[in-house]
Amino acid sequence: MLREWLVNVGQRKAVQRLAHVLCELLLRLRIVGLAENSYNLPLTQVDLADTIGVSNVHLNRVLQELRREELITWQDDLLAIPDIDRLMTYSGFNPNYLHIGRQGADPAAKPGES
Repeated sequence: MLREWLVNVGQRKAVQRLAHVLCELLLRLRIVGLAENSYNLPLTQVDLADTIGVSNVHLNRVLQELRREELITWQDDLLAIPDIDRLMTYSGFNPNYLHIGRQGADPAAKPGES
């Protein structure tokens, strides 16, 4: 997991880093049955900026790009990802480092589809 995060911070553009974080959160929440294609994200832009190592202004631009590309919607605290496969491709996200599949589940599948 550390290796993946080092690559995320060191070699991806900010927009890809944020998309990667959002993919990971969605998959983790799916595993415990708390999400399908949307989830509650009660974080501020400052929190997310700190997470991916950019300024708040830059994060705002990153969010605008993800919205413009129709990869996410985020209103109030609800973050929606209309097409997880497309966001995973966009961010270069590979869920193998999460070791989810060891339980026989498809990490990209919606709950109940495994």
